[in-house]
Amino acid sequence: MNNDQSNNNKPKGRGLFADKAYDAPMRTNDAIEYNTNSSLGTVERSQPISIDNDNSEPVDSTLTTQNKTTIGSGEPLKLAVVGHTNTGKTSILRTLLRDVYFGEVKNEAATTRHVERAQLTDSQTGEVLVTLYDTPGLEDASGLMDWLEDNTASRRDGIERLQQFLAADIATGAATGFDDYSQEAKVIRQLLASDMAVYVVDAREPVLGKYKDELAILSWAAIPVMPVFNFTDSQDANIDDWQIMLARRNLHISTRFDSVAFEFEDEMRLWDNLSTMLIRSERLEQLMQRRTEDWARLYDEANIIIADFLLNVAAFVREINEGDDPLPVLTQMQEAVRQSERATQNTLLNLYRFYDNDVASTPLELQAYQQDPFDPQLLKSYGIRTTSGAAAGALLGLGIDAAALGTTLGLGAALGAIGGGLLSNTSSIADMITGVKRLYIDPATLTLLATRAVDLLTALRHRGHAATDATQLLYQNESIPKEELQDSNSAIEDSANILWPAHKLPSELKKARSKPQWSSLGGGQSELARSLRLDIAWSLSSKLQSEKLQNQHS
Repeated sequence: MNNDQSNNNKPKGRGLFADKAYDAPMRTNDAIEYNTNSSLGTVERSQPISIDNDNSEPVDSTLTTQNKTTIGSGEPLKLAVVGHTNTGKTSILRTLLRDVYFGEVKNEAATTRHVERAQLTDSQTGEVLVTLYDTPGLEDASGLMDWLEDNTASRRDGIERLQQFLAADIATGAATGFDDYSQEAKVIRQLLASDMAVYVVDAREPVLGKYKDELAILSWAAIPVMPVFNFTDSQDANIDDWQIMLARRNLHISTRFDSVAFEFEDEMRLWDNLSTMLIRSERLEQLMQRRTEDWARLYDEANIIIADFLLNVAAFVREINEGDDPLPVLTQMQEAVRQSERATQNTLLNLYRFYDNDVASTPLELQAYQQDPFDPQLLKSYGIRTTSGAAAGALLGLGIDAAALGTTLGLGAALGAIGGGLLSNTSSIADMITGVKRLYIDPATLTLLATRAVDLLTALRHRGHAATDATQLLYQNESIPKEELQDSNSAIEDSANILWPAHKLPSELKKARSKPQWSSLGGGQSELARSLRLDIAWSLSSKLQSEKLQNQHS
């Protein structure tokens, strides 16, 4: 994606990820300076990373060719991300940074043409903990190895041989013909200025000679190098073959980190493995602690958002008189709930920094999240029982002629099968005398809304920010063909797909059904309604995170 064109559309948000200001790149002396601040902790891309114009080299203004052997106390870790072209280096950084806008991701070689920097900082203190460098892909390591063997003395140490290469014409782009290794020079220059490196491996690739040459050249920089396997979720992964080759090159510490099928535990393992390779690992230990705390806090915040949404819907009540046609009211209520669910979904997306944009497809673009919550087939897909007998029995128990009500007022299947997500209830003797009837969202639809919201949260927690495919299966019912749902004649209400049986709503939602002042969907004051349901939202969010539900949806 062209960064210049997209900056104006990039969002700003708070939450775990603090303000992110996207400013247009500024050209100074033929360089592009990125002023991009955000938070993960916080993620900062701010210092000048120059893009070469013609033959100049792209390099951080602080870089030198003097190798760094270790980091001092209190210094941020300088971590270079290196590897062959198109192995997913930028993709891994996007997921680590939780930033769909970082760099450029395409299914083609040599997408990254310059070194770009990002900083991970402590979300509480603002200290810079890790500086990450996204480097161009190594395009022809075998050709470079041939040049090094022909033009440098094997008795010299690796750093001296690499520095001799950097001084040659082929490293500056001044060479003629095909001997242009300026991209490799950018990688090596950054490598020599870094404390350590991660070598990104596409786990789907077979072990080839060019990769062995890459590792040999990287080893000459005399800094710790840790292989990181990307795309490990693929059935074509060749990790065993890679580990054998790596062990033969004394690379015994590696880790798996899929930039698309994200697992937070894999990220923590990545940082932990890196820390074992350092003399001083305080910064990485601080980063792991803060990220663990922030990840847990983010989950708590997301569940509060879901609980508040459910209480708002549960408390939603509209009254009609005995002779009124309920269909207009029914339609209005359904639309209000649809809009509220969409707003909640967008809030969760923004919380986890998945924005509607032209960079990557979000989980909401999957068909299942777009399906109407009042579609009876969607209830069936979750195994939520909606027999007409149960609805009619409940209404008859209140002294209402359900069959007549459905015929005379036109409610039909909406009341008979609860397919429309509404129930009619006469809640008091006074209402019975005055002929007032109340319409509210039925337990089956509340159960569906709750389960779908938790499903989305689970998808967001396991989706990398490099995911660009909207068809990636993140939603447990997405794979059920619609024709199968329509042909289904039975449903199991206590299916593992749902959070609770529809007839066993949590006590918080039951209480909300008698508190219409808690809902803002009927045109009430939203801030007042939210404050009234705030305390009970905390209680409900705890149930959403209960051990049983975590086992179902993790």
